[in-house]
Amino acid sequence: MQLPRFTLLGATTRMGLLSPPLLDRFGFHWQLRYYELPDMQAIVNRSARLIGIAIDEDGAGEIARRARGTPRIVNRLLRRVRDHAQVAGHATMDEAIARRALDSEGVDARGLDRLDRRFLTAIVEVYGGGPVGIDAVAATINDDAETLAEMVEPYLLKIGFVIRTPTGRRATREAYQHLGKTPPPSQAGPQGGLFE
Repeated sequence: MQLPRFTLLGATTRMGLLSPPLLDRFGFHWQLRYYELPDMQAIVNRSARLIGIAIDEDGAGEIARRARGTPRIVNRLLRRVRDHAQVAGHATMDEAIARRALDSEGVDARGLDRLDRRFLTAIVEVYGGGPVGIDAVAATINDDAETLAEMVEPYLLKIGFVIRTPTGRRATREAYQHLGKTPPPSQAGPQGGLFE
């Protein structure tokens, strides 16, 4: 796209809060999506070169898979893996080093951290899989509802671990499986579907 010499870009994660007159003053509106795995892996490799550390393709892939499709997260995870590798005296980061480092940081194979798992566990264990409102979950895990709604829930919705219904949030079969739990027989719904 050809851009004028001076181009103003605006970015927000909450476009609905902008007034229509302000929003209309911007010529184009784009919504960014989560990055695909090959792009995330390319970002890991590039960032590793920039900070001067060696990483193999399997190590880059492991970090990329756990980064939730978000470049800033992949760069943060890369730095944590680098720290673990340097402390352990490894010159090159491989898959085993990345896995150990991220496991110790509390980031699991699907990219969920401790807060994500607390959120899911509350829905599954305290509220029987839901439905439950975000404020109730926030009170249960002693966290801020806005933080959960903006930082935790979007990724869980994207990967199909949580579904929003008119009566509240519900955990899916995949969420139960990820937590190592079996859905109650009355909630054994189709894969990825809403429980009956």
